[in-house]
Amino acid sequence: MQDTYDAMAIHYQEFFMSVSAAPANTQVHSGPRLSVNLDAQALAQSLSGKHYINGQLVGSASGKTFDVVSPATRQVVGKAALGDAADVEAAVKSAKAAQKEWAKLTPRERGRLVAECGRLLEQHAEELARLVCLETGKALRTECRPESKVLTDAFEMFGGLGSEIKGETVPHKTDMLVLTLREPVGIIGAIIPWNVPMMLLSLKVCPGLVAGNAVVVKSAEEAPLAVLRIAQLCGQILPPGIFNMLSGMGPECGAPLAQHKDVGKVSFTGSVETGKIVYKYAAERMATATMELGGKSPMIIMQDADLDKAVDGAANGMRFTRCGQSCTAASRIFVHETLHDAFVEKLKAKVDAMKMGDPFDEATDIGTIISSGQFEKVKSYIAIGEATSGAKAVRCSALPSDAKLKDGFYVQPVMFTGLDNNSRLAREEIFGPVTCVIKFKTYAEVLAAANDSDYGLAATIWTKDLKTAMDAAHKLQAGFVQVNQNVVVQPGLSYGGFKQSGIGKEATLEAMLEHFTKKKTVLINLN
Repeated sequence: MQDTYDAMAIHYQEFFMSVSAAPANTQVHSGPRLSVNLDAQALAQSLSGKHYINGQLVGSASGKTFDVVSPATRQVVGKAALGDAADVEAAVKSAKAAQKEWAKLTPRERGRLVAECGRLLEQHAEELARLVCLETGKALRTECRPESKVLTDAFEMFGGLGSEIKGETVPHKTDMLVLTLREPVGIIGAIIPWNVPMMLLSLKVCPGLVAGNAVVVKSAEEAPLAVLRIAQLCGQILPPGIFNMLSGMGPECGAPLAQHKDVGKVSFTGSVETGKIVYKYAAERMATATMELGGKSPMIIMQDADLDKAVDGAANGMRFTRCGQSCTAASRIFVHETLHDAFVEKLKAKVDAMKMGDPFDEATDIGTIISSGQFEKVKSYIAIGEATSGAKAVRCSALPSDAKLKDGFYVQPVMFTGLDNNSRLAREEIFGPVTCVIKFKTYAEVLAAANDSDYGLAATIWTKDLKTAMDAAHKLQAGFVQVNQNVVVQPGLSYGGFKQSGIGKEATLEAMLEHFTKKKTVLINLN
């Protein structure tokens, strides 16, 4: 093992000599590039059973793997390396060895390399979209290609922000110069989920790298392949050890990463329950942590709202094309009593027009639930709703008729009417295509109901009245509030929740400075 690191050190020294000597527009790595592979099955096989550590695809220390299953067919499409503490140790050791030299580059130079990664990933955008489609069951056209675009946007945006990593001068005494410096944390441990793995990887890796850190990522066990390919592609530009990718289960792989003494910051996206465990691990070491957790996001449709636009917003905001597998999904839709029936009718017609089917089919709008466990969880919540007195299940769209998809994790989108804000379906995060449409009479009533939740991630209000809109924007207890629209998270828009929905922000320059650097105050006596 020592010989490996000695060789890496020699290569690394040569790399940085080339960087320091090269003009800004010089390609650092000039070797042959990996070719685009649009055969998702073949690509999955080529990546099977591997981590990405120190610039190489390597098997797990134990030699163990686990199956990667297509949710559309329940067929095994590949293997993932079953990581444990030994793999975490190898990845962190590699990151630690590489980070010191990486931090010596100017922020602009680091940003240039990260932006170059973005341009390379853009060349592979269709390949990555197809790979994430295979392993997650999300529809290629409506979900996977847009996610691939966000991925490349994030790399290019953060890459351009390198020059903004700077300190301040602080007025103090006339005979003293006081300034602040922004320095890297060191090693970032990132734990990402399966619903939008590429996008959420980018919001952690990109600012971490530009800020001068090395990154070790633990992928979601359900979606390890596309993010592994991203790390491999970026390895054609970035020096070895700076961007490492592990796969495995939470207790055996994620926990050792969050607990590792050399990991200075943990960035986690996932459930509240797991987030609390990870946060405790970081706190025990006094490491900093960012937590992007669950949501039960309210959507309020006032009496004066444009109903057709609100229906479009609900269809998009509920993330029906993603089977509702989004922490920002509008899973509580509060509709003024005068619009309620018309809204339900129009939304059903809207979702009925969406086709559920083969994720790779260009005609498909809605794909699958991610896994057997999540499939059963969603069905159990639907059963609870159907068993509730006074509730009505309004099923939308139609299950696919293709025989090859008969075993897939397909669930019809369901709207429940007749439930109130105290029902389990309105209070608990389902992470499936299930929403509650709840009547209300007054603005005060609906505002109180919207805020009556343990979560505070996202919220929307639909109204033509500017005063109402501004009042709601101030009073809604959510970190991401929209008026008359329901767009997804995008690079450049500060993202993060209140209450049980998390701690910290992502996706912006401010988030990079606050969460991926350390602020040092320097006092210089001029006498």
